[in-house]
Amino acid sequence: MGSGQRSSASAIATRQHTYHHHNHCFSREGSLADVPKDLLGEIKKLEQHLSIDTKKLKEITNHFVAELEKGLTVEGGSIPMNPTWVMEYPDGYETGTYLALDMGGTNLRVCEITLTDTKSEFDIIQSKYRMPEELKTGESEELWDYIADCLQQFLDTHHGDLAPGTMIPLGFTFSYPATQNYIDEGTLQRWTKGFDIDGVEGHNIVPMLESALKAKDVPIRVSAVINDTTGTLIASAYTDPTVKIGCIFGTGCNAAYMENCGSIPKLAHLNLPADCPMAINCEWGAFDNEHVILPRTPYDIIIDKDSPRPGQQAFEKMIAGLYLGEIFRLIMVDLHDNKDIHIFEGQDIKKLRKAYTLDASFLSAIEDDPFENLQETADLFSDKLGIATTRPELELIRRAAELIGTRAARLSACGVAAICKKKNFQPCHVGADGSVFNKYPHFKARGAQALREILDWPVKKNAKEEDPVEILAAEDGSGVGAALIAALTLKRVQAGNVAGILHPENFK
Repeated sequence: MGSGQRSSASAIATRQHTYHHHNHCFSREGSLADVPKDLLGEIKKLEQHLSIDTKKLKEITNHFVAELEKGLTVEGGSIPMNPTWVMEYPDGYETGTYLALDMGGTNLRVCEITLTDTKSEFDIIQSKYRMPEELKTGESEELWDYIADCLQQFLDTHHGDLAPGTMIPLGFTFSYPATQNYIDEGTLQRWTKGFDIDGVEGHNIVPMLESALKAKDVPIRVSAVINDTTGTLIASAYTDPTVKIGCIFGTGCNAAYMENCGSIPKLAHLNLPADCPMAINCEWGAFDNEHVILPRTPYDIIIDKDSPRPGQQAFEKMIAGLYLGEIFRLIMVDLHDNKDIHIFEGQDIKKLRKAYTLDASFLSAIEDDPFENLQETADLFSDKLGIATTRPELELIRRAAELIGTRAARLSACGVAAICKKKNFQPCHVGADGSVFNKYPHFKARGAQALREILDWPVKKNAKEEDPVEILAAEDGSGVGAALIAALTLKRVQAGNVAGILHPENFK
C-alpha cells in the first residue's frame, strides 16, 4: 500500500522547510520578498484566480450532493451515476484464481490474482504493457487486437500448460463511462482521457474484445466489466471493512460507493429489494458540465475548448493529472506573451508552446524541489524546455505549481464530502488510488484540510486523532478488485441468483 509515497526526509535535511498556513496552502516563508513588484502583481492575480475559500467549497459540495441525486433519477443529470451490478461487499473469504485486465489511460496491465484460503489475503503476478499513443485515436480493431496480444503474451509466459478447453474468467477494468445492464457487458458512453476511437461509443465493448480473443485462440472469457473506482471500493473494503467510498485521482478522477436500490429511481422498474446495495460508479468528472458553480479560470476555458470533447468532464479538467501540467503551461505561455512583465524575456519558448508537453509529474517535481534557491526547478526548465530562469521567475513558477496542486486537492475533497453528506458516511474510510493521490506532494494533506473545512470538524486535540473521514491509499482496485468482483459474481451464479447479473446469451 502507498508504494507511491515519497520520503521527504532528504528534502527536509536539505532545506529547513518553514511551512505556514497561507491560502490553505503549504507555502514558503519569506520566499517572495525578493520578487519585483510587477511579478508579485501577477502572482497575486494567480492567487485570486486559483484559490478557493471555505464558503465556496461548501457551495460546490451542496451543489454536488444535488447533482449526485439527479444522476440516480430516470431523467438523469450530467453525472451519469452508473449502476454496476456489484451488489455486495466481499466478506474476506473469497477464493479462486482470476485474470484481471486494466485498461487505463497510460498502461495496460494484466494480473493473475489468487484469492487464498486465508482471510483477506491474495497472491498476484502482473505484467505491464505500454498503451501506444497512436492506438488512442486509431481504429477500433487495432485496439482490441493489441489487448488480445498482450493477454496472449501473459498466458504464454505464466500458463504454458493450460488443459485443452479451459476458459479463464477475466475481470476487465474498463475505466471509461459505460452503461451496464449486466455485469458482463459495458456500453461505452463516451471516451475520456484523450481517447477518441470511432465506432466504439454507444456499443458494448465485450463482443469486440471477445472476437479479437477468439480470432487469436486466446482461451479467455470476460466475466465482469468493472470500473476502476468500483474495483478500488471492493478491494479496499476486502482488507478494511470501514471503507465506504472508492476514489481515483490519477489521469482522470472518479468515485464509487454503495447505494440502496430503493434510492435509485432509475432502477425502480426492476423491483429490486429496497435495502439491497448496489455499487454506483459516479463518473463525477462530468460534475458541473453546465458551468454553474465551479470557479473556472480563462486557462480552464481554453483547456475545455481545445479538448476532443468540449463541454464534457468539466470537474475532471480542473483536477485530474492529465490537465494539471497543461493549466500550468498555459499560464506560463500567457505570462510570456501577454503581460507587461514578459517572463523568459528574449528566449525561444517553442518547446513550452507544445500542448500537453508537461504532465502532473513535472508539477510534482517543482513542488518537491527542496532547495532554497529552487535549483532543481531551474534544471528542470533548462533540461526539458531549454529555458533559463531567473530567481524571481522561479518563485513565480513554484507559486503557480502550488496553487494548481492545491486547487486540485481542494476541489477533489468536494466530491468526497458530497457523498459523505448524501449518505451520512461519518465516520468512514475512503480508499483512494491513482498517481496524483499517491505521488503528488501534499495532495493528501490539502484534501484533508479541505474536508475539515467543508464538514466543519472541530480542531483535533492531538495529531494522532483520526479525522471522521480519512482518505487512505487503496488496495490495488483494478487488479484485486476485478478478481473479487469476478469471484462475487461467480458466487451469485452458483447460488442461482442471476437476475440482472449476466447477459442472457452468456448464461448457459
